[in-house]
Amino acid sequence: MSLSIGIVGLPNVGKSTLFNALTKQSVPAENYPFCTIDPSVGVVAVPDERLDKLSVFSKSAKTVPAAVEFVDIAGLVKGAAEGQGLGNKFLSHIREVDAIAEVVRVFEDKDIIHVAGKVSPLDDISVINLELVLADLETVSKRLANIGKDVRAGKKEAVIEKALLERLQKILEAGRLTSSEPVSEVEKPFVRQLHLLTQKPILYVLNTSEANPNVVETVRASIPGPSVEIDPIFGTGLPKLITKAFETLGLITYFTTGEDETRGWTIKRGWTAPEAGTAIHGDFKEKFVRAEVVEWDKLLAAGSYPAAREKGLVRTEGKEYVVKDGDVIEFKI
Repeated sequence: MSLSIGIVGLPNVGKSTLFNALTKQSVPAENYPFCTIDPSVGVVAVPDERLDKLSVFSKSAKTVPAAVEFVDIAGLVKGAAEGQGLGNKFLSHIREVDAIAEVVRVFEDKDIIHVAGKVSPLDDISVINLELVLADLETVSKRLANIGKDVRAGKKEAVIEKALLERLQKILEAGRLTSSEPVSEVEKPFVRQLHLLTQKPILYVLNTSEANPNVVETVRASIPGPSVEIDPIFGTGLPKLITKAFETLGLITYFTTGEDETRGWTIKRGWTAPEAGTAIHGDFKEKFVRAEVVEWDKLLAAGSYPAAREKGLVRTEGKEYVVKDGDVIEFKI
């Protein structure tokens, strides 16, 4: 599964330094042949002690971690939604990723000029988020203008969509992210079709390189969403960032383990066993018969697969089973 998180931010906030630090922890390309070879994309291993323990348990010849894809996106400037700087390109690149890692400069450095002339983390967040809001406001307004004919014709779906669009328009006009607005199951397909930037999960990455601890604490208390602190120069905080990015994408890991290989497989939270099987091979969903499942820690505690079976820890699950984070699975097809 190739889901990506885009690294965004104003110029001179440490985006490229962070990306370079992350790519030093990239997964070897031969393990992920589906990934594009692009200097602005890095496939990074997700730290997971469970994988290492299972590999030792099985005496595996090879260990392959779950991974998350980071994309380095060009620096944004105020006015991007109107095409300033690399505005249109910047916004189109954000549209292609599944979540956003918003790098926020907290450190002071007289040798690294801030585009606004001063370091103000919360102002930087406001600038970036406003550009996302303005881009989405244009998208929503255009859709509202185009749907009028179907609404006048009394088409039920158009009426539902219009009410949703008007609600989203008010939120955006107030400068808020549309992700703050709950939507019903009926409305969700319409939201997905809009491909709104402000619907994407955002993880705020505080670049605290040599920053004053009191300033960091003040900023952290005011951040409008989940955050993580990093120092990309010295590489501190990177494992936590990678794990948080994985969680922000709504991903979990299940494992396969044996003498040949122990591997972490990336899937979306809530996937059933047949859906989870597609991470291994696309045919698994259609060919799925059953899955033998055991929780990773219970398998280790049992000491061996035969012992786990004898204790009734290995369960046989069918097509409706929802895979849990940390499951060790053997698929039967």
